[in-house]
Amino acid sequence: MTKNVYDEAEREIEKLMGLHPKGFDLSLDRISRLLETLGNPHLKLPPIIHVAGTNGKGSVTAFCRALLEASGLSVHVHTSPHLVHWHERYRLGVRGGQGQIVDDALFADALRRVADANAGAAITVFEILTAVTFILFSEHPADVALIEVGLGGRFDATNVIPNPAVSIIMPISLDHEAYLGDRVELIAAEKAGIMKKGVPVVIGHQEHDAARDVLVSTAERLGCPHYVYGQDFSAHEEMGRLVYQDEDSLSDLPLPKLPGRHQYANAAAAIRAVKAAGFPVTDQIAERAMASVEWPGRLQKLTHGALFDLAPKGAEIWVDGGHNPGAGEAIAEAMAGLEEAQSRPLYLICGMINTKDPVGYFSAFTDLAIQVFTVPIRGTDVAIDPVVLAHSAFDAGLVAEPAMTVGEALEAIADRIDADDTPPRILIGGSLYLVGNVLADNGTPPK
Repeated sequence: MTKNVYDEAEREIEKLMGLHPKGFDLSLDRISRLLETLGNPHLKLPPIIHVAGTNGKGSVTAFCRALLEASGLSVHVHTSPHLVHWHERYRLGVRGGQGQIVDDALFADALRRVADANAGAAITVFEILTAVTFILFSEHPADVALIEVGLGGRFDATNVIPNPAVSIIMPISLDHEAYLGDRVELIAAEKAGIMKKGVPVVIGHQEHDAARDVLVSTAERLGCPHYVYGQDFSAHEEMGRLVYQDEDSLSDLPLPKLPGRHQYANAAAAIRAVKAAGFPVTDQIAERAMASVEWPGRLQKLTHGALFDLAPKGAEIWVDGGHNPGAGEAIAEAMAGLEEAQSRPLYLICGMINTKDPVGYFSAFTDLAIQVFTVPIRGTDVAIDPVVLAHSAFDAGLVAEPAMTVGEALEAIADRIDADDTPPRILIGGSLYLVGNVLADNGTPPK
């Protein structure tokens, strides 16, 4: 049996999980103390693009990375959560090339150093992992660092960053209400906490006026130059091309490699943010970025693998980790916009965790999906039981039944399809945990 190339660091994280809480305890006191013990590595980073929001954080980060790497710059990237391996959270920049997921030995060493510095004091694992981000990024030179907020903004462990080059706040909707509040304006106020006095802010497309108003008023109060989607910059499709416009440019670009109309606004926010951070974005750079951008687990099409082989012949399989009503609407729109959307029957295979709004998520697919199979999720103790989740899908107006595994659901779909039927389109999603399970079982983890 070959050694898992991720063994060493994952053993270190297992130790930490046994010592410290798994969840969130929003505060900056513990992380600040730990970073001071480590020599304040967060103050020794290249220019930072700091990203918050309910939906689209990962996608806009992926677009920013593609734009900057298309310029030949080296780009560190911190995202969360991971899909299959913890290492995915840390991508170290390579000058003139694509950044690489952190090496196992390097990651394990950073974990041990941070744990030793913490000396057993009360802290969450996410705070330790955030400190690891700053250690890795400070000790390996790069031109720019992209750092995604874990939860919220104001008290997220990443918010010890004192002076980013630009802050980005993506679409805000209801999510993590227990931590952030049960109204979008309360959640917006938490996300706005990453704004720093005088630092440029890019405000992505906001469905809710109340959220946008909070973000704009906070930016004005802090004296932040701010750029609002739909007002100061925008993007739309025209003749099969992406038209991007801001206050001083108009660009005719290829459509992004990432599918879905919601990605047009994400691409636009990235272009405006990279400009606001002081980096050039020529049409040539933007063209290369639109063609090269990648973001695993977000409307990712599977083309081979162990699970893929269980589906009906000719079926399309897509995976997406979107898990709240806003994400459901964007994903449903993307599915409806694919070729043969009217002729290919759409099946959903869904698993969700109990902090989400499953009825709100499923409601986006009421007139689109012909059946839902609900499945359990490995790796979390807060997954919704498939029988309970099936009732939520039924409450949203969908035909639903539970299955024991994704593989069983795929086989059930295959049993329903006759040889002369149009091959179906299958969307597996509802949770990033589930997407991670699928990519692992399929043999196609992120690289």
